[in-house]
Amino acid sequence: MTQLWAAFTEAVIAFVATNIDDILILLLFFSQVDANFRRQHIIFGQYLGFAAIIIASLPGFLGGLFIPREWIGFLGLLPIAIGFKQLVNQESETTEVQTVTTDFNQSSHSNPLVSFLLSILHPQTYQVAAVTLANGGDNISIYIPLFAGKSFASLGVTLGVFFLLVGVWCAVAYLLIRQRAIAHILSRYGRAVIPFVLICLGLLIMYERGTFSLILHSRWGN
Repeated sequence: MTQLWAAFTEAVIAFVATNIDDILILLLFFSQVDANFRRQHIIFGQYLGFAAIIIASLPGFLGGLFIPREWIGFLGLLPIAIGFKQLVNQESETTEVQTVTTDFNQSSHSNPLVSFLLSILHPQTYQVAAVTLANGGDNISIYIPLFAGKSFASLGVTLGVFFLLVGVWCAVAYLLIRQRAIAHILSRYGRAVIPFVLICLGLLIMYERGTFSLILHSRWGN
């Protein structure tokens, strides 16, 4: 149970730390909703793009099946390094937000199931997925060490939390688009917190994998 709780905590921290930018992009998407660009295109596209990121990160879990957990914990240095890099370069960073065009005709059908499938297959959905994947490319470097060394149960908890939070992110963005002041605060101060969250995440990964104990044992064991 402790291991699953640790997996839950890591998943929440990792998702929030790596997807603050997605809130801003989702805000932009929802602001463009009209007859041709529907909310379901954004939601389905977000899930498709995030699923692609997860698939690209799974080699970390597969490698963890053969490498001792304590050594895998050293991968926690990666988010720590990224956090320090963002902290140093924070003032010079700019956010590039890609937009989607809305020049496709909306397909509709009276059958709910057919309408659902048409929404998934709609070109707008894939454009949102492409933007999500492009914006989340850096997430892979965080998720690989996060997945490494996990059991199948812990990985299941992590993925479950991730996909649940994707839906929460979409809901939050949809609500924030109606509150411009809150969206401004998030865009202004959210990035300042991310480096510290990434550093804490890296330390948590190392602690949960027992890496600190390995270091202390190597240093003082002889």
